[in-house]
Amino acid sequence: MPEEVQTERPRRRAPSEDQLGGTMSFLEHLQELRRRIFLSLCGVIVAFTVCFGYANQIYAFMSRPLKAAFAAHGLAGQKLVYLNPITPFNLYIKLALVVGLFLASPWVLYQVWLFISPGLYKKERRYVVPFVLCTSALFIAGGAFAYLYAFPIALNFLIGYAHQFQPQVTIDEYFNLFTTVILGLGLIFELPTLIFFLSLLGVVNARFLLKNFRYAVLGIFIVAAVVTPTADITTMLVFATPMLALYTLSIGVAYIFGKDRRDRRKAKRAAAS
Repeated sequence: MPEEVQTERPRRRAPSEDQLGGTMSFLEHLQELRRRIFLSLCGVIVAFTVCFGYANQIYAFMSRPLKAAFAAHGLAGQKLVYLNPITPFNLYIKLALVVGLFLASPWVLYQVWLFISPGLYKKERRYVVPFVLCTSALFIAGGAFAYLYAFPIALNFLIGYAHQFQPQVTIDEYFNLFTTVILGLGLIFELPTLIFFLSLLGVVNARFLLKNFRYAVLGIFIVAAVVTPTADITTMLVFATPMLALYTLSIGVAYIFGKDRRDRRKAKRAAAS
């Protein structure tokens, strides 16, 4: 009988060190997302509980820019007013939640990293500590910049512009304005973080950001016009200037962290040729 010819199946090449840890099904992604959201909420709740115990001090901290603006325009001693007995209690809850977000931001951002890191190369996953530190620092720096510079400038303009009227500012209106500016600039300061991820994933690079710089400037001024609570050019420039600086910083971030992927592409092309 003729001998049976056995064909040996080609062995699959073992994944390289850089390709490990990136395969998850859609349901597994949803489960992982739910887990990270749950852990993030737990961290925010713990921070909220701590901050609620210091609600009076947080309110004094929040109202300081308004009191300074009142004093600068001859309205010293003016206080915020409320129209509903439950409003002050609700204000303390919302204040504790906002400050709790800043306090828990390192934990929340760490959960974001753990959710995204399986899709990165193994060498790229070592950036976890710099990522958490830098993103937390940027978020807090954005809130600090808004509290120390942007928000007081906006308040001085608004109160000075309405000097012929008697102000009766409610705590709800003031809180909404305060959180819009503080959280808005905190999120805007995360622009380098967004570019960091996009460059790691190969979506953008430094050349793309430089090529579209003029469109980015237009978009920045549009965002500044939306976020700015006043209509004057000076206040809008206060909001737009840090965004321009952050976009310039993002170009450097994209160049640095996109270098590994460029090197891998060159190595693959050289191997293919």
